[in-house]
Amino acid sequence: MEGTAVVLIVVSGGDIASTNQAEVVRQLANWKVIDDVEGQPAHACNDVRMWTFPDGVLWEDNLDQRWQRATGEQVTEVIFPSRHVARSGRACLTLHPIGVMQLDPESEPPFGGKAGDAPPPSTRLGSWWRELLSRSSDVDLGEPFDISLEVTHHGPWLSVPSLFIEVGSTSDTWGHLGAASLLGNLIHEGLGLDGGAGFGSWDAVQNAGEPVLITLGGGHYAPRGNLTASEDGIWLGHMLATYALPFEGQPEEGDEASGFWKQSIDAAYAATRTAFPNGNIVFSMDKKAFKGWQRQAIRHHLSQLGVPLLKRNGVLDLVQSS
Repeated sequence: MEGTAVVLIVVSGGDIASTNQAEVVRQLANWKVIDDVEGQPAHACNDVRMWTFPDGVLWEDNLDQRWQRATGEQVTEVIFPSRHVARSGRACLTLHPIGVMQLDPESEPPFGGKAGDAPPPSTRLGSWWRELLSRSSDVDLGEPFDISLEVTHHGPWLSVPSLFIEVGSTSDTWGHLGAASLLGNLIHEGLGLDGGAGFGSWDAVQNAGEPVLITLGGGHYAPRGNLTASEDGIWLGHMLATYALPFEGQPEEGDEASGFWKQSIDAAYAATRTAFPNGNIVFSMDKKAFKGWQRQAIRHHLSQLGVPLLKRNGVLDLVQSS
């Protein structure tokens, strides 16, 4: 219906982990088939829409705007059920925001997105992460699954908050029906399709002033985000691995550190502020992930931005006092 605000679930038709999750979501509620959008199948249930593409979606930019142009409905956020690929081959369930803010803006991103920038992170990251931790501990999937956040990475480009929710990490587990059921139920209830209120939606008035965490440094599986956001009350923004904060070399004394590290921080900060209007954005850094001069450069830049850099305990104290 024109003018309606909707959440969009985007499905990759060539990805069994994506289609299995989508099938679970459709079976759990009264979904109906609606007219194709851009020639691709679409479904609707309450204020949630599902749009299925024939293959992958990492290069399908501006899906929110494209849906609105085709239907008149305003997309407020996008959820991507997906597979996860990792060399380790370990079975895993992951959540992550998207963006390639560390790349040269003139370059071509190898896995989609807009080089040098990042879409807003989903406000649901923190709450869905804690829910995933809780639910995975209560269910037997028949084999051990790692449960983890991932740092911000890959495309596509969007203007609205988004997240990927994934089953990994090889063809041996992409089609795992138990994993699809677990994640599909999380999407179903997290978006309120069960008739509940859902969880993880930010309200600019009710949540004004509450702390929102951006993490800096560490590996791809977001150890700082995993640990800190497992605590109740943590709103989670972008998470940048050490590799997403590229420095070009130690500067001469008095010179500014070069590289795209500052660009990454600025993009993560701007996108997270967009996702969490009136939020109290704070940063936390893995000190061991950086050399002393890099830490000093990061601290100086954050002070210029006027945003605090807190230790984990400082973040938790701030949450408790908010």
